[in-house]
Amino acid sequence: MPDFKFQPESYFAGEATSALLVRLHFPESTWGEQISIYAHQIEGKIQFEAVDFYGNEYLLYPGSAWEPLSFEDLVYLIEGMQVNQDSLEGNIELVLDGIPQAESEFYPELTDYFAEKRKSFGLD
Repeated sequence: MPDFKFQPESYFAGEATSALLVRLHFPESTWGEQISIYAHQIEGKIQFEAVDFYGNEYLLYPGSAWEPLSFEDLVYLIEGMQVNQDSLEGNIELVLDGIPQAESEFYPELTDYFAEKRKSFGLD
């Protein structure tokens, strides 16, 4: 059972103001989509951004925070991620099909959490 209250001290080392938080892979997606979630420190606040190969725009909640997210809040951010409907083209909403495989340097339990979730739905 993961520690849902776990919270890293920081995402940023030294002078860095951006960090790769999570790399997601959606095997059930039509395109086998990969999405990366980044944290950017801007004027003391942490802004979150999801990026994929195609340049789609994703909505994240929370979109920003004053401190690193707890494990629980990061899971909520991942599971609540949506394609921006205003910039929707074709069947791009199919990108987020299924339950992702996840890896994160900052949240080591994330990989196992989503692996167990996938297994419980018969996906692995």
